[in-house]
Amino acid sequence: MSRKMKNKVVTNLKIERIAAEGKCVGHHDGKVVFVQNVAPGDVVDVRITKGKSSFMEGEAIKFHEFSSDRIEPFCSHFGTCGGCKWQHINYDLQKTYKRQQVVDQFTRIGKMDIPEVLPILGSSQTQYYRNKLDFTFSNNRWLTREEINSGESFERNALGFHIPKMFDKIVDIDHCYLQGNISNEVRNQLRVFALSEGLSFYDIRNQVGLLRNLIIRTTSTGESMVIVQFGEDNKEGIEKVMSFLHEQFPIITSLLYIINLKKNETFHDLEVLTYAGKAYIEEEMEGLKFRIGPKSFYQTNSDQAYELYKVAREFADLQGDEVVYDLYTGTGTIANFVAKKAKQVIGIEYVEAAIEDAKLNSQVNDIKNTLFYAGDMKDMLNDEFLSKHDRPDVIITDPPRAGMHEDVVNMLLKLEATKIVYVSCNPATQARDIAILAEKYQVDKIQPVDMFPQTYHVENVVLLTLKS
Repeated sequence: MSRKMKNKVVTNLKIERIAAEGKCVGHHDGKVVFVQNVAPGDVVDVRITKGKSSFMEGEAIKFHEFSSDRIEPFCSHFGTCGGCKWQHINYDLQKTYKRQQVVDQFTRIGKMDIPEVLPILGSSQTQYYRNKLDFTFSNNRWLTREEINSGESFERNALGFHIPKMFDKIVDIDHCYLQGNISNEVRNQLRVFALSEGLSFYDIRNQVGLLRNLIIRTTSTGESMVIVQFGEDNKEGIEKVMSFLHEQFPIITSLLYIINLKKNETFHDLEVLTYAGKAYIEEEMEGLKFRIGPKSFYQTNSDQAYELYKVAREFADLQGDEVVYDLYTGTGTIANFVAKKAKQVIGIEYVEAAIEDAKLNSQVNDIKNTLFYAGDMKDMLNDEFLSKHDRPDVIITDPPRAGMHEDVVNMLLKLEATKIVYVSCNPATQARDIAILAEKYQVDKIQPVDMFPQTYHVENVVLLTLKS
């Protein structure tokens, strides 16, 4: 950005709409201006922070008019922690723009003719809808400008969320509206206990400290899992923390811990130790039980996961004699959910531990018509694999945000299954992949599902049918 443009202030900019990734849009001198933390209808002064030939980005520094669609954010941490960036926009408008995001991605990226996108399936709960949260211990709490300017000294240990784009700064969370059940009580009481006992909070720069990470998982059945990551192999300190949680919260059904001496918080390669209770918790859906271990993936909004899977099952419209391939099957949730309506379901997933969970979930529910395989999708789904298994009549695919590898997309074209049900958490990569599949497939239905209220994220399900 040129020095001339840097810190330039655009006055009285009318915010027109919400664009991709939750940024709002206005226009100035023929250029698009992207602004965060505003709402359509706001009139603001904007300090430019980034400029290109066709667009600018900036931050609102003064509000002249507030949008009629604005509402009062309910969280005291709004605007700092970055977890719920749309709290200031009413929920009906959130849903409108999420649906529009899907329309825009398919028309602009996919450049294809599509049927009318169905009304988005909103979440019945717009607060306390998550079943999993990760909190970080840190000896470097984020201080507000007012705290810094006061000249006073403050407690620097914190337990909460990372400040956006700052790996070493943590917002100390008092009350989080994302997860209900015992989440807030566990986090707050553990913090008080740790401070009273003088236990060290993690120093991410120097890679030292006992208390490193806290993960809380809950289920709609009332079960809960608490996992504490320790940055030191300190038996006395670990026992203090775990015995406190066990005595203070006997309701915890799975109390686990990890000793993590690595330079990152990922623990898929580490041993998870059970301190009390079971090594897993169980979720339930239409009588099916799904075991969730500490390393298991499960959709983080249980109620909306059920709505999402019902859409996928409806789009598949199985009659009982079909072979279904469930690609990126994870722990086999969708595979097991649709199995009773299929002849056979074959699930493929990269993470081996997830496949073990998928097999276990079939076993727990006495489902005998599923097969699960672990491996990289682009390497697994090949001619050799097809020579050993029946070809699919229906394919359900639920890839990560990056979408499907080009080799996988080309294999789907080669397989020519009658239907493909494409579930995605990223309509942009979904539209990209479907534009390639359009060589042989037509888009019949598009159903957005809101899994994450107060954010710009949207899940989307598309039904593709083979052209005659």
